[in-house]
Amino acid sequence: MYRERPAEGIAGAVLWASESRPDAPPTRVLPDGCLDLLWSSRSGLLVAGPDRTAQLSESGPGERWRGVRLPPGLGPAVFGVPADELRDRRVPLDALWGRTALRLADQLGASPTATDLATVAADRLARVGGADPLGPRVAALLAAGATVTATAAEVGLGPRALHRRSQALFGYGPKTLARILRLRRALALAGRGVGLAEVAARAGYADQAHFTRDARDLAGVPPTTLLAR
Repeated sequence: MYRERPAEGIAGAVLWASESRPDAPPTRVLPDGCLDLLWSSRSGLLVAGPDRTAQLSESGPGERWRGVRLPPGLGPAVFGVPADELRDRRVPLDALWGRTALRLADQLGASPTATDLATVAADRLARVGGADPLGPRVAALLAAGATVTATAAEVGLGPRALHRRSQALFGYGPKTLARILRLRRALALAGRGVGLAEVAARAGYADQAHFTRDARDLAGVPPTTLLAR
């Protein structure tokens, strides 16, 4: 069982919760350019870094998860490390925050809520003076379908500088982030009943075959499989 809702206090963040059934298959988690602050009933407080490709997440029977998914570009300010240091990784929070994380675990108790985790993230953002404003700008432009060249010009950076800043903010360069956001845009259209050929055209793919190849590269399966799930 999985459910999510927008978080209050952090624009673009999402609160989510899940509990694993005994017979639940692994969950395919698609890349999204986000970092998550997580709590697991088995593993405690964790940080999920940005993935380049889909990950199969396995949980024990009855394992409970709570999380706040931070929008692209915000995670580094919350966790205090560049996003590329966490790319494709799941790490205990105390590996980043040390004793602060241990004290936090005691304060949150045995079963924190996703709202509790969002409060922690919001407090950290306030303490550091907020996130780098470049992150949301770049992510919004790429999510809307802007090219990397147009995005660099819009934010006033050269290609190399944009790539370097994107690695730190998102965990990968702007081209990879653009591909990931394009796939998510395409799947959202398909989920509303738009035909796959039209989805490919509207999302910016050369054709439906291009859409299918990109889905296989990033998600490991074709779009029809993703939509069926």
